[in-house]
Amino acid sequence: MADAEQREGTVQVQGQSLFFREARPGAGQAARFSVLLLHGIRFSSETWQKLGTLLRLAQAGYRAVAIDLPGLGHSKDATAPAAVGELVPSSFLAAVVDALDLGAPVVISPSLSGMYSLPLLTAPGSPLRGYVPVAPICTDKISAADYTSVKTPALIVYGDKDPMGPTSFEHLKQLPNHRVLVMEGAGHPCYLDKPEEWHTGLLAFLQGLA
Repeated sequence: MADAEQREGTVQVQGQSLFFREARPGAGQAARFSVLLLHGIRFSSETWQKLGTLLRLAQAGYRAVAIDLPGLGHSKDATAPAAVGELVPSSFLAAVVDALDLGAPVVISPSLSGMYSLPLLTAPGSPLRGYVPVAPICTDKISAADYTSVKTPALIVYGDKDPMGPTSFEHLKQLPNHRVLVMEGAGHPCYLDKPEEWHTGLLAFLQGLA
């Protein structure tokens, strides 16, 4: 396994302080591109650190950054830009991408974080290189026309024991350039139930992106 450099800190986004954890290729290696990891309501950036996703991504040559969303984790003092279940203006996540200097990242978006990621995915001129939704919320709040206009490649992931999985997939399958990873025997946070399958599927998807 290649070396990785890890750090954590805070970044200012629209006047608020957000906590992040980062892992990148070590020994002066240049990263292929950036991966931004969001999280669900009961989780935080620590989830991706404990699961080993940050390290696996860095060892595979990517710059991986996981943030704590406003009001959660170590970003508890930040105020969420919208109520849970309401779409957040795309400018918020775009500001996160800019503040962390992520360029054109792949965004991993489980559950709650759909309210943040879907508006940026469907925004005109979206900066996303790839999108990995994991049974996100708010999929019903995006129009069919907006879904079908998305050019970004997507890997739609969910566990077959998660009732939210097929529900969100009904909307997400309108994305023109998508593939699907259904994890057998896995629940809502399917990456926790099947970490090896999660990492294998994610890295295969990233490998296929230019």
